Amino acid sequence: MNTEATSATAGASAKQPLDEIMLAMDVVDTLRRRERLVKREIEVEGREQDLKERLRKIYQAQGIEVSDRILAEGVAALREDRFVYKPPAESFHVKLARIYVSRNRWGKWLLGGIGALVIAWTVNYFVFVAPSKALPEEIATVHAEVTEIAISDRARERAEQLLNAGQTALDNENRDAARQALRLLEDLRTRLEQEYTLRIVNRPREQSGVWRVPDTNTRARNYYLIVEAIDPSGKVLTVPVTNEETGEIERVTQWGLRVDEAAFQRVARDKQNNGIIEEDRVGHKKRGYLRPDYKIHTTGGAITQW
Repeated sequence: MNTEATSATAGASAKQPLDEIMLAMDVVDTLRRRERLVKREIEVEGREQDLKERLRKIYQAQGIEVSDRILAEGVAALREDRFVYKPPAESFHVKLARIYVSRNRWGKWLLGGIGALVIAWTVNYFVFVAPSKALPEEIATVHAEVTEIAISDRARERAEQLLNAGQTALDNENRDAARQALRLLEDLRTRLEQEYTLRIVNRPREQSGVWRVPDTNTRARNYYLIVEAIDPSGKVLTVPVTNEETGEIERVTQWGLRVDEAAFQRVARDKQNNGIIEEDRVGHKKRGYLRPDYKIHTTGGAITQW
């Protein structure tokens, strides 16, 4: 029987400290909520007992019995600021901690900024830096391919001119000029690779020829036959053509080939006879050559718009 009583007492004492601490904290909280009352009662000597009695009545009204010791501890704790949070002194580590705690506020902006920088760097590298680094090798590679295909001396000479222009541009760090030389080499390669028959466009409702009055001589006329390149399989090819009016190289499926008036009128009469051009073949382009072998008199000049 005594053993059981002893165990009960030990259990109560084990729980009591935590309960008392919590109650003392509540007392302090109650005192803080009545700040004016506390200041007046604590500062006036001998009024502490009155303050305790008032606190006791507050808790009794809530059905809570508070001992004198708990009330005394609560008042003492208030004096000592025992349960008051005191922020840590300002230091480098404290600043780091505050930055970390506020990461949800600034983190998304930081990540967004980093993401934008990564995207900008990636675009710049793959669109500008990487292609520029590859330019010397690409120019040399395309030149080698052109040299291998070229049969005519004229094609080889043109390839050397473009190679020298590209290398000079690279030495001068002129990337735009180097890219232009590469494009011209690629066009040259395309022209050399192609093999086709040059035919006058010979279909109903399509023009087979046009003439122009040049700006420099309004009394003259320039005559053009509208032609297209047909490969051995019958496919219409896209061909790089230099427009003599603009000097620009354009990739087209049809262009105007400049001829003399006699050739132009002969084709016109042929078409007017029955609506079909019987002699529509005007040349043949072999692989490895720049120009077709023409069957009619022509300067080789061309236009791409009419």
